[in-house]
Amino acid sequence: MSEKLAERLQAALNAEHSAIFAYARFGVLLAKAMQKEARAGEEMHRTRRDALLVQLAELKVAAPVAQAGYALPFPLTDPATALKLAAYVEDGVAATWRAALADAEGEVRRQVLVAYTDAAVRGTRWRRLGAVSPATVPYPGRKTQ
Repeated sequence: MSEKLAERLQAALNAEHSAIFAYARFGVLLAKAMQKEARAGEEMHRTRRDALLVQLAELKVAAPVAQAGYALPFPLTDPATALKLAAYVEDGVAATWRAALADAEGEVRRQVLVAYTDAAVRGTRWRRLGAVSPATVPYPGRKTQ
C-alpha cells in the first residue's frame, strides 16, 4: 500500500469518527420517523470505522484516535439545522473517500468506492428529507471552485 493511500485511509477514519459524533448530536433533534434513519446512518459509520481500524492494523498503519468532541460548522438548534448538518457530514465523508479512490486498487478500491457511494447516497437522502434543492450534487465530495 502506498503512503498516500495510507494517509487517505487515515483521513477517512477521521471523517468516520467525526460523523459518529455528529450523528449523536443531531439525531436527537429529528422527528421520530427520521431518528430511525439517523440511527442507521450512525451504525453504518460505526461499522465502517471498525473495518478501517482492522484494515489499518493489518497494514501496520497508525490509526488516528477519535477526539473527545468535534466542532460543529454551525449552531445546531432545531430539526432543520439537524438535517443540514446530516447532509454536511455525509458530504465531508464522501470527500475523504473520493480522495482515496485515486490511489486505491483491487479490493481496497472496491471498498473505497462502496463507502464513497454510500456517503453520497446518504447525503442526498438527508437533503431530500430537509427539502433542500437540488437534492443531488454533481460529483459528490469534489471541492467546488
